[in-house]
Amino acid sequence: MAYEAKEYGKLIGMEGFSEQLLKNHFTLYQGYVTNTNKVLDILEQLLKEGKTATPEFAELKRRLGWEFNGMRLHELYFDNLGGKGGIDRNGKLAKKMAADFGSYENWEKDFKATGAMRGIGWAVLYQDSSSGRLLNFWVNEHDVAHPAGCNPLLIMDVFEHAFMLDYGLKRADYIEAFFKNISGAAAESRLK
Repeated sequence: MAYEAKEYGKLIGMEGFSEQLLKNHFTLYQGYVTNTNKVLDILEQLLKEGKTATPEFAELKRRLGWEFNGMRLHELYFDNLGGKGGIDRNGKLAKKMAADFGSYENWEKDFKATGAMRGIGWAVLYQDSSSGRLLNFWVNEHDVAHPAGCNPLLIMDVFEHAFMLDYGLKRADYIEAFFKNISGAAAESRLK
């Protein structure tokens, strides 16, 4: 069963995100979907041929993490955009943020600081499925640094392709635009 790229054209016109930036980003995401399918197809063929002890099989197994997580993180990112009100301060998620970070404002400050860190990657609000605790994580590369057993609630892409076209090196301005467009309902729906 092949993965299919989701359609995110509804995000065009979002405040702070140019049409060109979004279309470029959608194309990049579609490449992750295409490559995930290609890698899975080749791995299936190598398995059928009994070539699982080959360097090609090993490298493709490693590569699958990059392509699959690139696909999935972009879907989560695009799905939690398109809102106008951000996180509902009276909602379940904001109350959990306040409980785990001392206040909603503390959570927001921590999340923005995580996203503003030097380097490429993602800022992700996770919920630990064992304790229920919320944690902001920096994920450097798609295929590393994901906390085991945690559920991603809010995802912010901070790779350069997500903002450089519109904001140049002004990552903080992009982060502000991201916060203006959070779909709080999408993030809250992921809370367990």
